[in-house]
Amino acid sequence: MKTIKPFEKKIWLSSPTMHGKEIEFVTDAIDKNWVTTAGENINDVEDTITKIVGCKYAVGLSCGTSALHLCMKLAGVKPEDLVFTSDTTFDATVNPITYEGGVPVFIDTEYDTWNMDPVALEKAFEIYPQVKVVVVANLYGTPAKLDEIVAICKKHGAILIEDAAESLGATYKCLQS
Repeated sequence: MKTIKPFEKKIWLSSPTMHGKEIEFVTDAIDKNWVTTAGENINDVEDTITKIVGCKYAVGLSCGTSALHLCMKLAGVKPEDLVFTSDTTFDATVNPITYEGGVPVFIDTEYDTWNMDPVALEKAFEIYPQVKVVVVANLYGTPAKLDEIVAICKKHGAILIEDAAESLGATYKCLQS
């Protein structure tokens, strides 16, 4: 029987770091007893996000999973509803589907982006035309092929929910100056 030897050195995907301003904001929240999804810091974050993203409103929640759960509720996911979702993602992308009793149907990943494959999505709609919600995760700061995915969702009358937890601040098809 072969003995498994642990790695000598860990390679972290994303090691936690906190320094400078982050420490100031955390300390301020603790000092003011606002370690919650309310208070002046979260209001500032919401205002900043609306400016960066270009939307009217933003709601700060406790985590990305909570945000996706809210999206499932707003999209009307009910027990036994099939929901297309990225197959390469963190479980937080999928859990909110099941919280509402939905059934995740995983869509294959593209080799070049590691994100949802639009060709596979189109084929999935051929097999399951009743699906009305698609959840696409943008991995490691790389957006999925959103033009194609949006067009497919529109064609099939499906709501697109974008899990951008790993790509906040990424740009899509922007020209470099």
